[in-house]
Parts: sequence; C-alpha cells; structure tokens
Amino acid sequence: MLFDFNTVIPRRHTNSLKYDFALNRGKPEDILPMWVADMDFSAPPCVENALAARVRHNIYGYSDADDRYFESVAGWLASRHGYKTHPSWLIRTPSVVFALSMAIRAFTKKGEAVIIQQPVYYPFASCVESNARNLVVNPLVFRNGRYEINFEDFEEKIVQNHVRLFILCSPHNPVGRVWTAEELTRLGDICVRHGVLVVSDEIHMDFTYSGHRHIPFASLKSDFESIAVTCTSPSKTFNLAGLHISNIFIADKTMRDKYRREIESTGYSQPNIMGLIACESAYRDGERWLDELLEYLWVSVCYVKDWLGERLPALRLVEPEGTYFLWLDCHELGLTDEQLDELLVHRARIWLFAGTAFGRGGEGFQRMNIACPIRVLTEGLERILNASKSLK
Repeated sequence: MLFDFNTVIPRRHTNSLKYDFALNRGKPEDILPMWVADMDFSAPPCVENALAARVRHNIYGYSDADDRYFESVAGWLASRHGYKTHPSWLIRTPSVVFALSMAIRAFTKKGEAVIIQQPVYYPFASCVESNARNLVVNPLVFRNGRYEINFEDFEEKIVQNHVRLFILCSPHNPVGRVWTAEELTRLGDICVRHGVLVVSDEIHMDFTYSGHRHIPFASLKSDFESIAVTCTSPSKTFNLAGLHISNIFIADKTMRDKYRREIESTGYSQPNIMGLIACESAYRDGERWLDELLEYLWVSVCYVKDWLGERLPALRLVEPEGTYFLWLDCHELGLTDEQLDELLVHRARIWLFAGTAFGRGGEGFQRMNIACPIRVLTEGLERILNASKSLK
C-alpha cells in the first residue's frame, strides 16, 4: 500500500474526545477506546499539505467557499455515487447532527411526528425529542443474522401518527446495512404517498464493501429528489470531524428557502476555513487514500470474524455491508446490559458503544469501531477474551 494504516499514532493529550475524556464520562482512565466514530488514522497527505499551506499564510479572516469547492464536492458525489447536484442546492453546516436538528425545526412543528428506524444513531432520537417533536419508531427486524425493514409497520406508523418527517440512515449506523435500490424505493414511495419529507443521513456513504453499493436516496426518482434533504460530509470518510464541515443538498427551492431561514435564525453563517480547505482537497485528491483504507478495513472485518469464530464464538459478528463499525451480538454471554457493561468497561478495560444507546432493539449488542491499526484491534479483542474467562 502507498499509505500507512498500521502505525499506531499516540492520541492521548491531544484534546481527543475519544482518548482524553474517559474519566469525565465515568470510565477508567486506562480504558482502550473503540466507541466514538473517528478513526485512529492520519488524514490523507493532500489534506495535511493543503492545511499546512494555509497555516503558512497565517491569516484566518472570514472566509467562504468558491466554485472550486462545489466542483470538488459535486465531482466526488457524481464519480463515486452517481449523484448529480447543482450549486444552488448546496447548504453548508458545521455537522450533520446540526443539519438534522435544523431540518426538524424547519419542516415540522412542535408536537408533530418524526419517524426513525431503531436501533439507529442515537442523536436521531435526541434531536427529535429535544425539539419537542413526537418520536415514532419503526424498529428494524433482525432475522437470520441480518437486518431488514418492516415496511408494513413503517406505513402504518406514518398513517396512525400523521408523520411529517422521516430520518433515514443510509448506510445504516450501527447495524452496517447498505440499503438496496429496491428497499430505498419502497421507503420513498411510501413517503411520497403520504406527504412525508425525508432527511437522509448519508455521512457513511463512502464506506461500502465488495458486493454492496451506496445509492443516494434522492438519486432514485425525481419524486424523491423533491422531498429530500441529503446530508453528506467528508468528516467520517477522511477523519475530519473536528474541522466541522458538512454539505447538505436540497433540490426543492421552497424546502431549501425554509431550511436556510432556520439556519439563519441560529446566527450561523460562514463555515470554518480549515474545514472548507480540508473538504475540497480531500474530495479532489484523496480517492486513492480512501480506496486503500477500504481494503484495510475489509481485512480488519475478516480478521475479527475469524478471530471471534475461533476464540470467542459467544460473540457473534453481524457482518457489515458498510461503515467502519462492527455490531456485535453479545446475547450468548447470558448477561444483562448492565452486566455486559461491567464486563467490558471494568474488567476488559475496553470502551465500546452500548447497543442500548441506539434505542429499541439495541439490547444485548455493542458497537465496535474498527478504524484503527490491526495491532490495536487485536489488543481490544484479547482484552474481551481475557475478561470473558471470568464468566466460566
């Protein structure tokens, strides 16, 4: 490989949320963190070079994006995902979670219903509830080691609760599904039929494995494009979360104008200049880096699958189709969620993300971030194995 994903880069004492705030969050200081969604890999060299050039210039005044920025973002979406956009559709926000909250506020009123599909990224529920909207859950179905959508329940819940907005997670965090065109079309047709707008969180779009392809929801039909808010960001793909830049696409002008007004009400205007520079350079010159990263991650997936099968079969891997998370089925350990947390956090000294945080259906599961050198991954697995021996 041209790029190095094996070197362990020290991250402690760098103000890292992942590494430096265990005690603040009630965890042992020496815990191995494999929870939050950032990678232990350096960003691509093209990003480092672009940011370094700006630092040498050493003026950080108010800034905004020019045509080159849109061209790099649009070019990436078109070449990697077949999604063709227009400059007028683009709205930049500091994060996708911010974008979700703005959509909820722009397109629904207090007390109106928003539907999500749990277990799912936990800010979906918190954004709905903190904005005083009615949370409706269409639980995913776990069948034969794979997650499916209950379309009948989805439509029934929409009708019964007069749902106004659907937040789609595609690819799905944490269960790792990459939804097919047929699944997305069926969801979209239901939403069109009942006048439901779709906010599609596609932040993990660039992480798919062999045999699976991410399909932007809005790209499937013009009817879908007219009801969609497509949320993208380079933050997961290139490990740029701390630079706070996301790209939101809304094709419908009426929706877009309402959305802009909601953002303006917060006082947010120009984005972080370093985020703009990193995004543009990554999408322009970071493709080979990502391709090699995907190869490395797939090796890690296979490694964990084999390792668990041989040494700890009580933990079952829900094989991912996308993302850099592993969704681990821990039911065969025979522990309550509280006991499982005690085993992992206080005996194994490993910090995964408890499945209960992702809502209904997350009980008995743990999310593991494998975007780290395989040496670190092995240490995490060994810690779990050694702690589990105390259960016998």
